[in-house]
Amino acid sequence: MRITDVKHFAPTVGMRPQTIVKVETDAGISGLGEAGTAGRERAVRGMFDHYREFLIGKDPRRIEDIHQVLYRSQYFEGGTVITAAASAIDIALWDILGQHLNTPIWQLLGGASRHKVTCFADAVAGEGATMPERAADLAAKGWCTVRFSPVMPTEVDPDAPEDVYEPWESVVASSEMLHAVRARVGPRLRMGIDFHHRLSVADAAEFCRLVDDVNLMFLEEPIRSESPDAYASLRAMTDIPFAIGEEFSGIYVFAPFIERGLSNYVRLDVCNVGGFTAARKVAGMAEAHYLEVMPHNPLGPISTAAAVHFCTAIPNFALLEYNWNTRARPPDLFPEGFDIEGDAFPLPEAPGLGVKLNEDALADHPTVFWEAPHLRRRDGSYTNW
Repeated sequence: MRITDVKHFAPTVGMRPQTIVKVETDAGISGLGEAGTAGRERAVRGMFDHYREFLIGKDPRRIEDIHQVLYRSQYFEGGTVITAAASAIDIALWDILGQHLNTPIWQLLGGASRHKVTCFADAVAGEGATMPERAADLAAKGWCTVRFSPVMPTEVDPDAPEDVYEPWESVVASSEMLHAVRARVGPRLRMGIDFHHRLSVADAAEFCRLVDDVNLMFLEEPIRSESPDAYASLRAMTDIPFAIGEEFSGIYVFAPFIERGLSNYVRLDVCNVGGFTAARKVAGMAEAHYLEVMPHNPLGPISTAAAVHFCTAIPNFALLEYNWNTRARPPDLFPEGFDIEGDAFPLPEAPGLGVKLNEDALADHPTVFWEAPHLRRRDGSYTNW
């Protein structure tokens, strides 16, 4: 069996495109994959074109070898764009192998470690006018874990500019919000918050002090992650568990965060880390340090399917991210995919990935340019989204 073509698409679903690769073979089997690094679709699609030049003619079953070539052949190894494209191709190759062997991917990864993949929900998915009401609604519907986002200025003052984010103000307002939620839902609901690396070490430390009695399950990405030493400094100031790693490209960047105990929940993204091939290596690294994996999953149906297969197989799984506001599956575009049941996905049964793309519907979901918001502090300086 040989690769005959590498095609790519970027249909817009919801607010942004989903970067999809299709790897075709001379056996009549094709595989699908999805790339992370949202907001850089044009660059990722350029990488697909580059990889196509030397992937045609390769045996798609030599997955590890192809993974090494995609990651290392540039000499300047890794990087977000390169690894996102390599991740999508890796997922597609596992899809091909599963279909070729007539078995779901989780079987190829070692078989099932569980009979369902439990998820957490974002609070915005609940019904209600306030975050406490939304959290209570989700809890009543059976969700055991709910994640929150930091309070934005427009939530406090409707007349505030949408592009303004002042970290200290958000720290205080977010603390008040979480206390109100805890008072409403009681002690049993597991709660986390994702600051999207918008804080400094000092801001994050003060936030941890303010919410010490809220009993958070996890604090996600409070600061930027280029410096493990910065996280070590923050780690010394709080005992709240950290969830880190969603933007990491490749296996190597995880090492200091796992080995030094800086990440308590490993937030790898199958579509960013290097596909199944890299993800299972990171999971093994985490397992050796008694850490659980809580995958990042903000993309589309292909990303969700890949994450479900991965989480089914690994022994050290905590929860999978799920937000139905960003994970709508247009039936015309994806006639076959995964549907959540309650707060969990059942084990996939179809061979390979189990997702189908209807290329005839792509024209109805044209690519649009999407850029993440550019936030500014009140003094005009740039800050992270």
